Amino acid sequence: MAAKRTTTPRTTKKTTTAPAEPDKCATCKGSGLVAVAVRVGRRHRNVGQQEGFCLACFGTGNATSD
Repeated sequence: MAAKRTTTPRTTKKTTTAPAEPDKCATCKGSGLVAVAVRVGRRHRNVGQQEGFCLACFGTGNATSD
């Protein structure tokens, strides 16, 4: 017959780490939007700017991993 255990097995605590924040997109600085010039007329005059979709991060604000 095997000897009886006199101590209880030790349990290890699981350490939870916070998920890492993804890097912000350098083009839009994390907002997902960029300023786009609005052009009108035959001569393509600039009449102002509007918000546009950031093509570097596809509007997420997170940097792409290359």
